[in-house]
Amino acid sequence: MSLFNPTRDQARLFFIDAWRKHIGKNVLTPLEIQAVDIVQSHPEYHALLQAGDVLQRDWSPESGELNPFLHLSLHLAIAEQLQINQPPGIREAFETLRDRYGDPHPALHDILECLGESLWTAQQNKCPPDGEAYLACIQRKAQQ
Repeated sequence: MSLFNPTRDQARLFFIDAWRKHIGKNVLTPLEIQAVDIVQSHPEYHALLQAGDVLQRDWSPESGELNPFLHLSLHLAIAEQLQINQPPGIREAFETLRDRYGDPHPALHDILECLGESLWTAQQNKCPPDGEAYLACIQRKAQQ
């Protein structure tokens, strides 16, 4: 698996395998521990990760479906961003949101909305994501 550019199936298998290892009480890598922590906060995905037919399934935004693997992957990306405070200021904005909600999960979902918007805009414009616009979106949410 390419660390920096996994295929769709590799990314999905990462979450599936980490969850199976967790269920089986096997040793997890630090990244798998992070993934399992994220999955644990999404009980709606537990059965899905144990199903055998999810590698080829497509979730269509047009039909109102949220791709659970995209959602989990965005959570994992945000966890990394918070660890290294990149973009600079994201950790402070997250802490403000977390304190407002009294719970980190809805704060993470606010950031996830901004990340999703940033990635969608970049894809539509065929350009790299705008880190400044991404952080500005998060800071706006933190100031609301």
